[in-house]
Amino acid sequence: MVALSRSTPRVTACPLPPVRGLNREQASAYVGVSTSLFDEMVKDGRMPRPKRPNGRTVWDRLQLDRAFDRLPGGEIDEGGEWDVET
Repeated sequence: MVALSRSTPRVTACPLPPVRGLNREQASAYVGVSTSLFDEMVKDGRMPRPKRPNGRTVWDRLQLDRAFDRLPGGEIDEGGEWDVET
């Protein structure tokens, strides 16, 4: 066991940044759909095409965010069947 003296600085690990490149399963889970629906969404342009660094197939998390923001629905509307009266 090595004892640290008062003059030895303490080394701490820095947190890793969030993963940016996601594989197919991670990308589909990230947007909350099955892999088969994700494949369909990529094919019809609702989700971005993957990048292929050194033969790997990965989706850019930031591009997924932008594509997800463009999907229809989720807008705030006034009055709807799910509103609760108080």
